[in-house]
Amino acid sequence: MSSNEFLMQVSGLCAGYGSIPILRQVGFAMKAGEIVGVLGHNGMGKTTLMKALVGLIPATAGQLMLGGRDMIKAAPHLRAHQGIGYVSQGRDIFGSLTVRENLAIGAAAAGLNRERAIERAVNDFPVLERLLDRRGGALSGGEQQILALARALCGEPRILLLDEPTEGIQPSIVEEIEDHLLRLARETALSVLVVEQDIGFIGAVASRVLLLQKGEIIKEMLPEQLRDPDAVDEFAGLEGLPV
Repeated sequence: MSSNEFLMQVSGLCAGYGSIPILRQVGFAMKAGEIVGVLGHNGMGKTTLMKALVGLIPATAGQLMLGGRDMIKAAPHLRAHQGIGYVSQGRDIFGSLTVRENLAIGAAAAGLNRERAIERAVNDFPVLERLLDRRGGALSGGEQQILALARALCGEPRILLLDEPTEGIQPSIVEEIEDHLLRLARETALSVLVVEQDIGFIGAVASRVLLLQKGEIIKEMLPEQLRDPDAVDEFAGLEGLPV
């Protein structure tokens, strides 16, 4: 497959905190409309990978190709302009602002029409309609996760980075997020890179899964392989792993 068929290409990515290296020569590529999972224990570099891709921590080596341009040295807002959206593990919604205001910020940051973005968010996530004038901090954990996802989508990203989207979320909300990600990938060609420890969720949404261990991608798997305990024995104990 030629390089111009990929929406994002990462190669030789190294990053860490101060003198402590975390990521070691990470490389992978994503096509438009593809959902890729990243699976690994806590402390293996999953969140560091997301922060390095979005520009919140500097890379010490490597390339991040977006639209034919190497963005590895670019500031976070420039990466966002190239189509990267990000939902952090902590969600980072504005708790003192209303749902409507949170969504408007997502659109304004990308220079898009706020009212159209809010209307689209409500169409995509009907639960938000009754919450529009409620402050973000008053929402349940599941509602906050939906708001964080909807706010990121208000910027119309081409690539969405999701860090532990199911953490602390009730099963019905997890299923709603699954369905929405699959529909977006299919209908809008949105690419999604999702970091998770829940094997069931990863297996439901991803077309392939990268196993991250000690800052390195050690294996790539198909989602159906996750049902084989022997194939993922190094991740024994992760939530959802078959016995």
